[in-house]
Amino acid sequence: MKQRNLKALISKIILFYSIFYGAMKIIAVLFQDAWPLPNLILAIPFVIFAIIGGFMLKRDSYSWIYVAAGVIIISIVRYYEIEWMHQLHEYFG
Repeated sequence: MKQRNLKALISKIILFYSIFYGAMKIIAVLFQDAWPLPNLILAIPFVIFAIIGGFMLKRDSYSWIYVAAGVIIISIVRYYEIEWMHQLHEYFG
């Protein structure tokens, strides 16, 4: 597989995952009575990745920096999500 295709594929996966995650957080807040502020704060990195990924998709130019940062940040946020959610709720609640 060509490097450009692999980079594009992973970038698109990060983009669509970020859109899906953001949508799920909004749905949880609106319809599941989830804590609004902690959920929206934790969705910020995903919104940023979705915006950057949208621009990259529109230009059809992809970056390994986006791929690496996406994998690392998404993994960290998902790993610590529950702990951070409770800490944010205690702080803002």
